[in-house]
This record gives sequence, C-alpha cells and structure tokens, in this order.
Amino acid sequence: MLPLAQIAHGLGHPVAGSDRGHDQGRTPEKFAWLASHGFQLFPQDGSGVTSPEQVLVASAAIEDSVPEVARAKALGCERVSRAELLAALFNAAGFSIAVGGTSGKSTVTGMIAWILHEGGFDPTVMNGAVMKNFVSPDNPFASARIGRRDRFVSEVDESDGSIALYRPTIGVLLNVSLDHKSIEELRVLFGNFIASAGTAVINLDSPEAGALAPRARNRVTFALKNPMADITIEPDSIDQSDFGIRAAVIDNRRREVFPLILPLPGLHNLSNALAAIAAADAAGIGVDEAAYALRSFAGLARRYDVIGTSPSGITVIDDFGHNPEKCAATLRTLKAGQGRVIAFFQPHGYGPLRQMGTELAQTFARELGPDDVTILCDPVYFGGTVDRSEGSEQIVARINQGGGKAEHIPAREACLERIIALARPGDRIVVMGARDDTLSDFARSILGRLA
Repeated sequence: MLPLAQIAHGLGHPVAGSDRGHDQGRTPEKFAWLASHGFQLFPQDGSGVTSPEQVLVASAAIEDSVPEVARAKALGCERVSRAELLAALFNAAGFSIAVGGTSGKSTVTGMIAWILHEGGFDPTVMNGAVMKNFVSPDNPFASARIGRRDRFVSEVDESDGSIALYRPTIGVLLNVSLDHKSIEELRVLFGNFIASAGTAVINLDSPEAGALAPRARNRVTFALKNPMADITIEPDSIDQSDFGIRAAVIDNRRREVFPLILPLPGLHNLSNALAAIAAADAAGIGVDEAAYALRSFAGLARRYDVIGTSPSGITVIDDFGHNPEKCAATLRTLKAGQGRVIAFFQPHGYGPLRQMGTELAQTFARELGPDDVTILCDPVYFGGTVDRSEGSEQIVARINQGGGKAEHIPAREACLERIIALARPGDRIVVMGARDDTLSDFARSILGRLA
C-alpha cells in the first residue's frame, strides 16, 4: 500500500490512511516519515472515514470487519481494491510495462526502472520493495518513484487474480509455478495477461511460461538455457562470485554479443537481468545500453540483502524468500558459496502454509546440505479470523522426514538465541519471510549480537 499511496500523492491526490502496524507500534520510523510528508494517519478505528466523498482503498487482505470498511459502507463511500486503483493509474499511461510471474517481479521491475531512468525515460514506478538506486534522504522508502504519469512501470500480482485488470504496452512473464493459486488457475491468468499485452516478454526457461508464448501478439523471448530464445547468454561466459555475476549476453536476432557485469549474485538474478534487458529492448532501448545500465544497479531491500559480516566472519543476509521458488533461488545462491547455512524462515501466514507447505518443506530438504540448519518460528499473525490449525511444526517434520535438519521454535526471540548459539565462523545466516517489515530489524539484531 505504501508505494501506491506515494504514487497517488505524487499525482496530486490527498491521501490519508490507517494501518494495524501503526496502532501496534511496529516500524514507527516509516509512519513518522509518512506523517512528515503529507499523509494523514488515523487509528484503525474508523475515525478517518468522515465523508461519502472519500474513496476507500483497501488491499485484498482487509476484512469487512475492519472499522474503516464498516464506516465507509455506512456512509456510502466508493470502495476500490489496491489493484483496481493501481490498474486505473497504470492503464491511463500512454506507455506501460507490467512485470508478472511467480518469482522475481520486484527485482525485474527495479532493473527495468533503472534502465529506463538511465535512458532518460523518467518513468513512474510501482514496486513491492525498496529500490536502492532511488533511495534518498527525502525518500528512504523508495518502493515507488514518481516520474512522468504517461510512462508507468509496475509489478502486477496474480495471487488475487488482479493481473487481469492490466493492459500493458509491454507485459513481462518471468515464470509460472505454485504460489497462491493452482497451476491450472495460473495458466489462465498468465495466458490472458500476455495476450492482453502489446508485446510480451517471455522466459523460455520456464516450461509453463514458454507453453503460453503462442498467445502473445508480439513477443521477445529470453532464456539462460534455451538457445532458441531471442536474448540469451554464452554458457561458458558465466563467472559467479559471492558479490555478483558476469556473462556475455547474446542477441540472436542480430548476432550481437555484449558484456554484462551484474553486481548481484545468483543465476536467478542473471535470468532477471535478461528479462529486464528484453523488456528494455521492446521499449526501444538497445541491448547494449540496457546491459551497461545494469552495471550500476544497486538491487532491492530484502532481496539477498547482505546486512553485514561479524568480526568472526559470520555473514547475515535478509531475504524476501517465502514461496518454494523464491526460497530455492536464495538457497542455491548461498550453496554456491563457501560455508554452512543457517536458514531462519518465518512463514508469511497460515493460509500459505496450507497451500504450499509440502513444497516449501521439500525445498529446504533438497537445497540444503547435511551440515546446514533450518529454523522456523510460528507464522506471522497480526490478527484476523484465519484458521491457525496447521502451523510451522508440520513443515519442520516434513523437512526432517525428507532428510533435512530443521527445528521449530515458536517464538522469534527464542529463535534468535538459538541462532546465536549455533553460529560459528564462516556461517551464512539468512533471514527469510514476507509480510513483516520487522524481519529486517531481526536480521540486524542477529548481526548486532554476533558483533
């Protein structure tokens, strides 16, 4: 909601709001920044809804029992979803790029935004994570960028079906795998998405995404492994380190090769870079120019975000991994380096555990080695009526049954003590999870204790 509020405010609309996190005292610095930049804050008790002229914007997770919703209904206020407002602003732009897929959306959106910025496009950008290139003292929470209103870049979400609302000039499809919906539902949503785009950018390394390619009116394809893609890489050119990756990018349509120096580690980020380069190419920016811009891409907060290394050589990493594919990408990047992995995972809800708990357990059991340890606390829960009958203990049992090594410690603070007791020089500690901004504080507290 924060980047959407920033964009609406930047386009001249008065914006007010409430947040359960504000009432509970979480991330006070974020709410202080909002208050000091013209956003009026109210307790989540309905007091902010005073006129039928107001429009209530609520995310799909907001229940009808929330006081603002009840008050807005009583007054007859128009109510729109987060996605409906975003889609209205997005579709009003003359030129738009939408980034969809199960994993990698935020990173690719940030990459495209930076390439377009460097190319002088001055885009407005809606992202799900803080884009480090756009952070400034005046905007430390740069998950949005306010640029030209007729040039809009946004990640788009399939979890609630709202991806169907967007009509992009360029639609990027990164991958299709299990997350919030079944594969059958995802095939329909993503197929319609690329059919609605003027040009579709499609990952041929994803079998499900590749199978949808015939539905595109025009397309640019990319892949790490498929030599038939329009934009790919020379396999023997890949040079990985803990700090980044280098490769030779091939434009098969023109038989041209360009160097890519990406300051982010992991093959998944190399694939993300190809997606961004392909999208920029569809927007009229040369492959060479796009690849060069990514040399200065600073990454996103909570996407393999290295918090620091202790004096004893223990590195702490903050990461947004929460579904099987995202977690696998992060764990593979860690296992490509040296040292044991201690993976702390806070599930982002009880519902998601029921949807993908088996696949999550298989991921941790498969990707980590016999010396590595996975620690799960209870799922994040800030209130509401969700069924909490199935929790982290079932996932831990499945990891152990699958040959991994996992522990269930219900309270997060107790997990911190266990991590400190386990940690030894050379370890990499990764904090994983979504929907909870305080996870970054948790990662910093681990580093502080180690130091």
